[in-house]
Amino acid sequence: MRRAQIGSSVTISYIGTLDNGRIFDSTEDNGPLTFTIGNDQVFAALEQNIIGMASGETRNILVPAAEAYGPRLDENIIKVKREMFPADRELRIGEKLRIEFNGGRERILIVLEQNEQEVTLDGNHPLAGLDLTFALRLDAVL
Repeated sequence: MRRAQIGSSVTISYIGTLDNGRIFDSTEDNGPLTFTIGNDQVFAALEQNIIGMASGETRNILVPAAEAYGPRLDENIIKVKREMFPADRELRIGEKLRIEFNGGRERILIVLEQNEQEVTLDGNHPLAGLDLTFALRLDAVL
């Protein structure tokens, strides 16, 4: 029986949950995920736990926040003048905005707060600062 190792292409199915039990991602809707171990396509901590698994094997894998999307950082929260947006542009709390910064770099920022003078935007990944648990099945070692 082949076991997953660095360089193996593998197919996995999983349900990803947070500490409170909320599902943040799952392959149930989009089908299994195929990737090559060692190609930085998934979290390194997830890859390390898959190494040595055989097809059909299941595991619960905890990926700590520091090894997933990192900590939530205050410096990723910015306030901008409301006038930076078109006057007729309605902004909604929780809305994701694609913002282009100097140098052509784009980032997705989430609207946290707004008033007539300013808008507070959060550039942290929505899962930053959270530990992630994957109920994972190794479907195939290709």
